[in-house]
Amino acid sequence: MSGDEFIPGFCRDCLKDAGKVSRCLHCGSPRLLRHREINDLAIAHIDCDAFYATIEKRDNPELKDQPVIIGGGKRGVVATACYIARIHGVHSAMPMFKALKACPQAIVIKPDMKKYASVGREVKQMMLSLTPFVESISIDEAFLDLKGTERLHKHPPSHILAQLATRIENEIGISVSVGLSYNKFLAKIASDLDKPLGFSIIGLQEAQSFLKRQNVSIIWGVGTALQRKLKARGIITISDLLAHDQASLMKHHGVMGKRLYELARAQDNRQIKPGSAMKSVSAETTFNTDIKDVAELERILWQLCEKVSARAKAKNIAGRCATLKLKTADFKSRTRSRTLDQPTQLADRLFDAAKALLKPEIDGTAFRLIGIGFSQLQNNAAADQASLFDHDLNKRADVEHAMDTIRDRFGSTSIEKGIGFKPGNR
Repeated sequence: MSGDEFIPGFCRDCLKDAGKVSRCLHCGSPRLLRHREINDLAIAHIDCDAFYATIEKRDNPELKDQPVIIGGGKRGVVATACYIARIHGVHSAMPMFKALKACPQAIVIKPDMKKYASVGREVKQMMLSLTPFVESISIDEAFLDLKGTERLHKHPPSHILAQLATRIENEIGISVSVGLSYNKFLAKIASDLDKPLGFSIIGLQEAQSFLKRQNVSIIWGVGTALQRKLKARGIITISDLLAHDQASLMKHHGVMGKRLYELARAQDNRQIKPGSAMKSVSAETTFNTDIKDVAELERILWQLCEKVSARAKAKNIAGRCATLKLKTADFKSRTRSRTLDQPTQLADRLFDAAKALLKPEIDGTAFRLIGIGFSQLQNNAAADQASLFDHDLNKRADVEHAMDTIRDRFGSTSIEKGIGFKPGNR
């Protein structure tokens, strides 16, 4: 690249042309964004920075300069950690006791999912104001397709995304990082390159040279187990992967082999799907001490069934498949599923299925986690119809809906089923 070559760009703060200077001539900001393809790319990935922790710091300014961990008790795991805590080695999914050992001065806050979901909806509404093609992939991140929006917004997608990031910061009080490219795979990678408050671009011209230098773990779906298998075949980097043809990769890794072949070459034809349907509704809890007592496990399982049921009812959906999740004291997972005779959104029916799935697992094993969920979701219109096998279903459904009405009016703990009571608490 010639030292005199002009690379187009703009200031992320005032959106004026960047020119060739190191600071904006208009507002003095050093946040200048330059790229040869800056005006041509339209597929973006937006990821909120340390989402839960940032919201808590927003709501409590005294936490601003403190290491903050969002998660459960000592037996739980880290949901997220602020960047100060991450400097000390804390990361998501780390067991809480390890996180506190790495950063003993951290302030631990129990997750407030209702609040986080509300903020997530605010962010998504701002995205939808730019384009209807928004695909949420979690509560705090989404893909956007901004092709064809330049005529509407009078600016290329890169400018619009910079404006959006500033709006989110000013109006919602959290920060985001933006990745911009020509497909979803590269946009997702780009959003991780310069967090927090990042804005990174991977264009068509540099995609291949950029990927060659990366470890294979940068590819979605390449976890620890697959990394070990690839390493055994001498594949550590994307460059190593490029030496293998598609047939060879599929022979050793099945369908994933085709994915490895294509993504190593920056090929990703997946479209952004707005309003992607929810695939499951679930709830789980990690115990402070391991539990093997069946009565106690069932009591907690009932409470989780009520949570899942409430979420399903709120969204007017029902599930056809019940899935039980258990984790033993030595961190081994057990997952068991059962397809129901008809879709349901009732805690009562979910609990019946959950108990049946739990019973074979009661063998003296102590568990540290239990969870339950619905999948195969559909509209609730055909859910919970009385049948020859369940004559009193309508009566049980009426009782449950009456309990829901009381809870809506007087609070979630105003009425409970006997199984939900813990001995000694009443």
